[in-house]
Amino acid sequence: MPNSDENRWGMMWATFTVRWVLGLIFFMAGWYKCFTMTPRGHAERFFIGQFRGEEPTWIPEWMLWPIGVTIPVVELLAGALVCLGLFRKASYLTLAAILVIVTYGHLLLEPLFDTTSHIFPRLVLLIFLLVVPMERDVLSGDRLIGRLVRK
Repeated sequence: MPNSDENRWGMMWATFTVRWVLGLIFFMAGWYKCFTMTPRGHAERFFIGQFRGEEPTWIPEWMLWPIGVTIPVVELLAGALVCLGLFRKASYLTLAAILVIVTYGHLLLEPLFDTTSHIFPRLVLLIFLLVVPMERDVLSGDRLIGRLVRK
């Protein structure tokens, strides 16, 4: 059975790795949507265009535009903050909100949408970060700033 130093070491690196992987997934998605696709293009393709089909949904277009153009920017910023370990609680909750919005949108259009390839892996990584006590994430920017402020 591993001793407590090994447990702390493993938790430290596991949390760091998961935080960076999840952060990069969202950051790079946001980067692509902001600088290649553009936020307007993202909104048109994934929000306006898909919800304007043969069977329109209950969501009015005026609600879809602000969400569709905001999500890429939020993914980019929250992903970067997660990588750096800054404002972790707010960043994790922001990513959770994005996952809920995206899941609902997909399921609204296709009630049996397969979440296993796109949503579920991100959700599992995010849940890990939400469950791990913040003080175990010793390689975060929040923790470093806290140490510098205390000195």
